[in-house]
Amino acid sequence: MATAVVEPRIRGFICTTAHPAGCASNVNAQIQVAQSARSVQAGQVGQKNGAGPLRVLVIGASTGYGLAARIAAGAMYEAGTVGVFFERESSGTRCGTPGFYNTAAYHRYATESGLVSANVNGDAYSHEIKQKTVELVASRLGQVDLVVYSLASPKRTDPDTGETYQSVLSPIGETYVGKTVDLNREVINEVTVEPATEEGIRGTVGVMGGDDLNLWCEALLDAGLLADGARIVPFSYIGPALTWPIYRSGTIGRAKEHLEQTTKAIDGRLRSSVGGRAMVSVNKAVITQASAAIPVVPLYISLLYRIMRERGLHEDPIHQMVRLFNDHIGPGRTPALDGEDRIRLDDLELVGPVQREIDSVWPTITTDNFRVLTDYDAYKRGFRQLFGFEVDGVAYDEPVELEAEI
Repeated sequence: MATAVVEPRIRGFICTTAHPAGCASNVNAQIQVAQSARSVQAGQVGQKNGAGPLRVLVIGASTGYGLAARIAAGAMYEAGTVGVFFERESSGTRCGTPGFYNTAAYHRYATESGLVSANVNGDAYSHEIKQKTVELVASRLGQVDLVVYSLASPKRTDPDTGETYQSVLSPIGETYVGKTVDLNREVINEVTVEPATEEGIRGTVGVMGGDDLNLWCEALLDAGLLADGARIVPFSYIGPALTWPIYRSGTIGRAKEHLEQTTKAIDGRLRSSVGGRAMVSVNKAVITQASAAIPVVPLYISLLYRIMRERGLHEDPIHQMVRLFNDHIGPGRTPALDGEDRIRLDDLELVGPVQREIDSVWPTITTDNFRVLTDYDAYKRGFRQLFGFEVDGVAYDEPVELEAEI
């Protein structure tokens, strides 16, 4: 067993260390949120139509929305869960990744609570990990009532062709010039991003589009693991017009459109095969390592958080997932869908007064005033908390055990 004093090593949107106790504290706080929101409307909590515990597969279960979905399912509905992720455990005095520690904390909670909790650590894009997951789901859950898909990666290797796709964060058709915050120097800069090539667009769709989700659906259907009425819910983001040139109208947006179209095709298959549904959940902008890498987005989130908090509208990932289960996909719930058959958890972000204030303030933001006009300091703290740092109640000056079990 190795112990060490773990300090943050951060440059820009990269942090190379993670604090085990801080990550565990974050997970425990999310569990408490979910427990306090435990549904009182669904007759028997933890029952799917009164017929037994909810069974959930979360693909991308170790951080962000995927982790929050797993916590919400377990802490609110006593669900048995299988989580799929790609994380690194500790080695000697080298700490593991935050997702590894997050998973260890949830697994400990679930085990102590008598809930089924099983994990698959590896490349979720590969046939090998899909097969391992199929076998684990069959042995531990029997079937699944819900599949949550929440993968984020810069690259993906097609398991059939061997081709490796690389995603890019670029506009399409024209150069983008906009305002962003330099996370290293903490100043406001103008950023110029050249338009993507056709290869860049194709690569981004190959990584972040719907092809892998389709392969997961095929694997689960072929193995007979989708229960009657099962739902598949991938996550997406749209955002306001302010971010569209670099996001929704850019390469990422093209990939998200592909994911959404694929989900519609899967929906048809589930309806005819198991009487189920597939629907995209469009979530709000939140602090993640992935979003920190996108120009404009960290500054936008800093402003968004300030405005939503002042209006009493702010939600972290766990609050979004509590709402997703309570209002849309929990036992006995009928999801409310938009005209494109999507769940819209971004409704509070895109509400008129919030976006009008953003549009009013955005042009006035400069290096001299951005800490006043936005909640940048809270953004910075939130980013560090992703890795277990700046969490209240954690003794960072004391050695901590680096090893954890999942």
